[in-house]
Amino acid sequence: MGGSLASKPKILIENGIIMDGTGNPWFRGDVAIENGRILAIGRVKDFQADMRIDATNFVVCPGFIDIHGHSDLAVIVDPKAESKVMQGVTTELGGNCGHSPAPLEGYALEEEERSAERYGIKIDWRSFGEYLDRIERQGCSINFACLLGHGTVRWCVVGPDDRDPTEEEMETMKELVDKSMREGAFGLSTGLMYAPGCYASTEEIIELAKVVAKHGGIYASHIRRRGEGIRRWGLITPRIDTLVEAVRETIEVGERAGLPAQISHHKAMGRVNWGKVKKTLAMVEDARLRGVDVTCDQYPYTAASSSLASIFPAWARAGGTKKLIERLRDPEIRAKIREETIENMEGIGAEYGWGDAYISYLKSEKNSHLIGKSLKEAAELLEKDPFDAAADLLAEEEGSVGIVYFAMCEEDVITVMKNRNVMVGSDGYALSPKGILGRGRPHPRSYGTYPRVLGVYVREKRVIPWEEAIRKMTSMPSQKLGLFDRGLIRPGMWADIVVFNPRTIKDRASFDEPHRF
Repeated sequence: MGGSLASKPKILIENGIIMDGTGNPWFRGDVAIENGRILAIGRVKDFQADMRIDATNFVVCPGFIDIHGHSDLAVIVDPKAESKVMQGVTTELGGNCGHSPAPLEGYALEEEERSAERYGIKIDWRSFGEYLDRIERQGCSINFACLLGHGTVRWCVVGPDDRDPTEEEMETMKELVDKSMREGAFGLSTGLMYAPGCYASTEEIIELAKVVAKHGGIYASHIRRRGEGIRRWGLITPRIDTLVEAVRETIEVGERAGLPAQISHHKAMGRVNWGKVKKTLAMVEDARLRGVDVTCDQYPYTAASSSLASIFPAWARAGGTKKLIERLRDPEIRAKIREETIENMEGIGAEYGWGDAYISYLKSEKNSHLIGKSLKEAAELLEKDPFDAAADLLAEEEGSVGIVYFAMCEEDVITVMKNRNVMVGSDGYALSPKGILGRGRPHPRSYGTYPRVLGVYVREKRVIPWEEAIRKMTSMPSQKLGLFDRGLIRPGMWADIVVFNPRTIKDRASFDEPHRF
């Protein structure tokens, strides 16, 4: 909401189908806006508007709050945040999946500078407060909040190694968390599928989450994946059903640390796990019944997205990308990595196979002809087996390889969407069809999450009612984040408002053409 309040026009949105964010049935009415806030709703009379918007037969609702975004650097590259604004997002929570743009020390600074190089920007901040100040000075078209990444904190103190922190390191990590929370972080996120989060024990996470709880923050987790086990008290406990155990771990963190917990982009990857969301959602409900504030978010696709490095075993990723590439160049170690990776990609418990994972981003132009190809197709073009093609490509691109992989089923997407404890989150970036943010073939969720829910799952498939979908996009995430002056159409609230045509709204971004509004 840039500019002085005195300069803001008085706006009257007239005769709209008002879905106020509560989930209550819609009603027709007007919305009067003055000084950037909602002044009145209903039948508004005697309001001298500078601008009138005829919303007859259009839905008027609160702006969408994207509780799971990754625009941490993108909003600095392009503060217009086009792919978010064009789908109705007015607020985003970044810093998810264990990675945040601050604080930056040691290995964390090295990694962030590597990411910034991809965008052509310079890292001129170190602390969390300095990062937020940078955004504030530059301006941003959306409201942007940010979580503190557990992985980033671990990189700052422990580095990229696969080990527990010492007592002294643990105290330093707590101090960094405390400082970042005081400087404006909204909570702590973990990326337990990724290094270095996958090396952390449950106890480590709980201790840091307790610090967050003192500041009223939340805990959001990209949960552990199949085959990695749950780490407790210095031991790795292998689990037959990691999905269920990983959800249980998130609930445990929220319960023992005493703070709201969020299961990020909840899904079941791999045929062996399909259908298990019924059990995990029941676990969430049971936890809520005993007083644990745990909820989930979801994006409306059967494909996920990650780094190519994530297909390799966690132990092989210890020490960072450079160490992984070094190990892949050692014939003896490479043979061991090959064996485990092939089992993960081709074995009975595989989440997805070589033909299900598509290359979405490459650092160099040399290999750009492989963008959009599956790892299987790329291997055929390179005349290598899939493992060698993936390993060699990762090394050539210095670790900067993105993939989109199809691993979920439509039935589970629908089951999760119907649950009242699940809100909508894109897991996407603020992108643009133009310039550096228009490179590659990213997951279409960065452009299409919200219109896809409304156009496909509400209007066409009738999975949930309009009002429930709007609640999942507005008041539910605002409540989770403690943003009690947004997320509802009520007098006194900030006028973050979306107006859309319910008869035509639909996503246009696809996996083949993702850069489409």
